[in-house]
Amino acid sequence: MTVVPPAAGEPRRPEGPRDPGDAWVVAESGERYWGRFGAAGLLAYDPARGILLQHRVAWSHFGGTWGLPGGALHEGESAIVGAIREAQEEAGVPDGAVRPRFTSVLDLGIWSYTTVVADVRVPFEPVISDPESAALEWVPLDQVDERPLHPGFGASWPALRTLLEVRPVVVVDAANVVGSVPDGWWKDRAGAARRLRARLEGLTVPAADLELEGSAWFPEVSMVVEGQARGIDSDSSVVSVIRADAAGDDAIVAEVERLVAAKHTVVAVTSDRGLRERVEHAGAEHVRSAGWLRDLIDH
Repeated sequence: MTVVPPAAGEPRRPEGPRDPGDAWVVAESGERYWGRFGAAGLLAYDPARGILLQHRVAWSHFGGTWGLPGGALHEGESAIVGAIREAQEEAGVPDGAVRPRFTSVLDLGIWSYTTVVADVRVPFEPVISDPESAALEWVPLDQVDERPLHPGFGASWPALRTLLEVRPVVVVDAANVVGSVPDGWWKDRAGAARRLRARLEGLTVPAADLELEGSAWFPEVSMVVEGQARGIDSDSSVVSVIRADAAGDDAIVAEVERLVAAKHTVVAVTSDRGLRERVEHAGAEHVRSAGWLRDLIDH
């Protein structure tokens, strides 16, 4: 593998000094891959309009094709941060407009490309702010294949489109998870539930744990609370707080049934054997233990 800086007219940051990551990685076969530290792109999905595609100018790599806003990662930069930064630079994606749902990684050993699939939470109009873009358009899903696609994106699109139909939600038996660790939670049940909710905000689940394709998923969460824990606030964009009016188990089963009816892939979290059987009967795709969730949020 060799690293070659770009020539004049090749991809670079739209302004400011060139980043060390802006270089070609050249394989022994001669194939070139943009980004010394890998690259990432953002697939922004708006159910009402489709996905945001970039029409690449003729002089760029694979010019004339349609693909995702994206580019080279900076050294030490995560793929999600890099993909959103590049989409902001190239398409004017506003802060907070999208929420990642999952990532898919093409790892060639010497180089990797991460597709960050994100749901549009605040609709926006893209703005051409980079010389690599001839056009930016929202393209309906059933029309994407009609465009001349960037070869890399074209190869991955069939699998990505299938995964766009998958929306996992984790339903958490908060009392069971909180009670799985003897940290004094019984002294302040609402406080313990509040701390759990805060840690669930950034929940990342390996795709293998969900038996899904991709690399990592960032599911939405329904956290069912009961008793004194019902007093916590519900200010969260990701974690929905479900307050059980009576038995917490009944509320958990009802939430699973609601989500299954809405075509979500449901993962229930509880170590209660009786409840496990009930949520499985209600249609939960998977049931995981409190320890499984603790391992994810404690590390």
